[in-house]
Parts: sequence; structure tokens; C-alpha cells
Amino acid sequence: MSTTSVYSPRPFGSYWSDFRRRIFDVFVMLAATLSEMPFLEHLEELRERIIKALIAVAAGFAVCWYFSAELFEFVARPITRIAGVSLVITDPTEAFTVYLRVCFVGALYLSAPFVLWQAWRFIAPGLYKHERRYAGPFMISTSLCFLMGGVFGYLVAFPAALRFLLEMAQRGHMAPFISAEKYFDLFSTVMIVLGIVFEIPPVVFILSRIGLVSGPFLLRNTSWAVIISAIVAAVVTPTTDAFNMLVVAVPMILLYLIGVLVAFVFGRQRRREES
Repeated sequence: MSTTSVYSPRPFGSYWSDFRRRIFDVFVMLAATLSEMPFLEHLEELRERIIKALIAVAAGFAVCWYFSAELFEFVARPITRIAGVSLVITDPTEAFTVYLRVCFVGALYLSAPFVLWQAWRFIAPGLYKHERRYAGPFMISTSLCFLMGGVFGYLVAFPAALRFLLEMAQRGHMAPFISAEKYFDLFSTVMIVLGIVFEIPPVVFILSRIGLVSGPFLLRNTSWAVIISAIVAAVVTPTTDAFNMLVVAVPMILLYLIGVLVAFVFGRQRRREES
């Protein structure tokens, strides 16, 4: 009597169980943070961190506003280098709005290290003593990766998206008079989203060292990461074409895979205290 083996993929229930366990670990950490102080004091701590972060962004905005003309020229360089293309405004207030957005994006990048430090200070009470030593690596890696995301967006992703859109216009024999507001909408979206996306590897590194995620867990959920990346790219990109979605989705997926490798190399089980 012969038997036939049937391949059975890993059931969804096991994924869900693993995911719930990871989320439970995160909530345990948050509960530990809350238990460090009464609830109202915790809200006061959160308010203080948010206010400090906003002050840092405001200070960065003031610096950027002082150099707004130079910053505007720097941001407009990807399109002004293209022959026959001009930025136009259709409303008297549009130029002022554009300057505000450019300075705001610059302020986010200037204040990013301090804002990330405030985020770390807020979650640190929920970590064990030996886990708090990752403050330095967290600050350095997340700040550098946020900057790298901006550099990648400015030098690679945004020019590629711009060339693709303008080539479509040329094939349709359309004269490119680009609205300054629309141009800076696209620029701001690409720069902010890629800055955040480039935070995936350092955040995964910290979470894997703490023990909240692991390489096998992330690898098993790669398909979900691809789906989520596609959804996020579709939501955040201001245009509906597939190319600009890929400009955001592909780096997000690649960085997730880098995060998986990081988790395999540096991950470990969470310990309650130093051994």
C-alpha cells in the first residue's frame, strides 16, 4: 500500500500566533514604561518630549527660513537643470506656501537627531538596564540612515521619478510648465517618506538586539512586508503611476530584507537581566 505525501504550507494561524506573541512583547515593554510612573505623570512626560521635539523643529525651521533662498535653489536644482522646463505659480500666495514647505522639510532633517533622542528617552524607562546601553547606537544609526534616505531621494529616487514624468509629457507633445506647489509636493513626499523608510534597518537592529523581533520571524513574514510596502507606496505617492510607486516600494522592500539579514546576524533572545 503506497502513501502520497502532500505538501502543506504553513497555516495562517501559526503566522497570527507568532505575530500576537511579538505584539504582546511590545505591549509588555510599553506597560513597563507606564509602570515606571503614574499615568498622569506619564502623559506629562509624553507632553514634555513632544514639546521639546517641536521646539527643535521650530529652531530648525528658523535656520532654514534664514537660508530659504539658497534652500529653494538647492531643492529646485533637479528640475532647473532640465532644459525647457520652468516652475510657475498660479496664485500670489503659492510662492510663500512653497517656501514654507521647503523650510519645513529642511527643519525635519536638521532636527531629526534631537527628535529621535526624545523618542528614545520616552521609551527608555520600559527597557531593562542592559538594553538602555543601545542609546548611542540607536541615535547614530537612525540619524545617519534618515540622512541617507534624504540623500538617496535627492540624488536617485526624485530625479528618476521626475525624468519619467517629464518623458511622458514629451511623448504626448505637452509643454512642461510645472506648478511650483505640485513640484514641491512631490519633492516633500519623496524626501520625508524615504527618510522614514531608511529607518527600517537600524530600528530592526535595536529590536532584534532587545529580542522583540528575530530573523526567522521577519523572514517568514516577508510576503506581508511586500504587500504592506505596496500599499504604503500607493498611499503616499502623489501620482498614480506604477513607476513612482516602485520608487518608494522597492527601497522599502530592499531595506526590509536588509533588516532581516541584520536580525539574523545581531538578533538574540530577550533577557530580563544581564547574565
